[in-house]
Amino acid sequence: MKKLNWKHLGLTAGLGLSLVAAGCATEESSTEDTSVGKGQEIELAYVEWDTEVASTNVIGKVLEDLGYNVKLTPLDNAVMWQAVASGDADAMVAAWLPATHGSQFEEYGDQMVNLGTNLEGALVGLVVPEYMDVDSIADLTDEAEMSITGIEPGAGVVAATETALEDYDNLSDWELKTSSSGAMTVELGQAIQNEEEIVITGWSPHWMFATYGLKYLEDPEGSFGEAETINTMAREGLEEDMPEAYQILDQFNWTTEEMESIMLDISEGEDPEDAAEAWIEENPDRVAEWTEGVTE
Repeated sequence: MKKLNWKHLGLTAGLGLSLVAAGCATEESSTEDTSVGKGQEIELAYVEWDTEVASTNVIGKVLEDLGYNVKLTPLDNAVMWQAVASGDADAMVAAWLPATHGSQFEEYGDQMVNLGTNLEGALVGLVVPEYMDVDSIADLTDEAEMSITGIEPGAGVVAATETALEDYDNLSDWELKTSSSGAMTVELGQAIQNEEEIVITGWSPHWMFATYGLKYLEDPEGSFGEAETINTMAREGLEEDMPEAYQILDQFNWTTEEMESIMLDISEGEDPEDAAEAWIEENPDRVAEWTEGVTE
């Protein structure tokens, strides 16, 4: 009977264990997350306006493609600001300044980081179909049964309209009817189809300007203020926690035309996430600007 060579057996076993360990290391390295985001969760808050649905889905998809676990959370105006200020949400790309979200900025602005403008030339005001024979708020008389079709109570454009009702003597008997942005656009579409008079609380960018012939009424009293910007706001500490995501959010900016193109796709029934993905595929140069210095 042969004697077992324990020294040889130990060497063989050790070699086997080394190979197994090497195999595990290879397998581990092959499954290591090499993405920018590495699966970190980032939550973007937004208000369910067509503009913010478009922008939030686009920047959210960009972050998702870079390996972040992105959560998009629709909230009421004031709650959106509160969520970012408290750190319950990481950021938003939906701050209309200086007027529309002026009161929220005054209350919460010093509790978050303002990354600056992501879109210039945003407007709010009273809007009518081009076929209506009126060009100024001051010239309104008894059009549209002396009613203004508004959106959600508390929205900045609604608050500005309430101011206009006080500023203009010719609007003293007019009524502001609030509903929702969706209900407003339905009423607008029906009125235009029948070539009826309608006055709405409008804002741009908005897909309705790419769909219908519309015009802003002149505002000689300045009730609706000047052109606004849409800004990106981040919670305090985001730059330290997720520096790459912070940099992408800081570099995010686009034009009214770009935003309205995706808004129109969504309005025609395309899922916001699918519309965002398609837009990103069609605009690689723009996305490269947002991710510059992060993906190189």
